[in-house]
Amino acid sequence: MHSRALLLALILVLPLSAGALAQSQTPTFEERMSQTEFKAAGLEKLSPEELKYLNDWIQTKGVSQMGAPMIKADGSTIFYADGGERQLIESNISGEFNGWGGKTRVTLENGQVWEQAESGAKGGHRLSSPSVRVKPMSFGSWLMYVDGCPCDMRVKRIK
Repeated sequence: MHSRALLLALILVLPLSAGALAQSQTPTFEERMSQTEFKAAGLEKLSPEELKYLNDWIQTKGVSQMGAPMIKADGSTIFYADGGERQLIESNISGEFNGWGGKTRVTLENGQVWEQAESGAKGGHRLSSPSVRVKPMSFGSWLMYVDGCPCDMRVKRIK
């Protein structure tokens, strides 16, 4: 009889604790921002109550509505943390493009910075501000097409 009561209590409590766990997984501002960003936004000036209110507000709105990238503990950035729909990106490279060299970084006119995500060099293509398309691919990867260069490359967004 005692074990049935315990089992019943677990059945009633587990859904509540699972909901609390899911709710606590939405990152706070402190988790989403570097310390420099946190201070630059003036958030360190908030009282603990004000900061809690702001984090609770994020909780009710959800991560996907914020649209801001998340900074992980290792310092890397997640741009599509909610698994939301990724769209084709069209822009131009700011300045010269000389092909891929292994760890090539490309800054787009829209402000995004992308880095070569696969090894290998595909150089010898000197282009000035070429148009690019960055297409979402499977498993969260991206493929960058550079107009005037038969050198499409898997890339990852770093800014």
